[in-house]
Amino acid sequence: MATIAVMLKIEGEGVACALRQAGEKLDTTNGQLVVDFSSVGRIDPAALAAMEEFARLADSRGVKLALRGVNIEVYKVLKLAKLAARFSFLS
Repeated sequence: MATIAVMLKIEGEGVACALRQAGEKLDTTNGQLVVDFSSVGRIDPAALAAMEEFARLADSRGVKLALRGVNIEVYKVLKLAKLAARFSFLS
């Protein structure tokens, strides 16, 4: 079976809500989901919790997650929260 990458862009505000909606797409995604974070400047606690749940859902469905355009501040937060290892990062 071919791997199909699905692309999703997240705007700067409402990261947690957008990730919850993206979680619904995981049922129809085969392979990889690429989430564009280029418009996200910071991660708040609600977004961090949503990212953890999003990664857990993807793991349970066998979908690989890639984050595109993550700035260094967001990456540092993911690293400190021990979530960075659950994603691959694209420039």
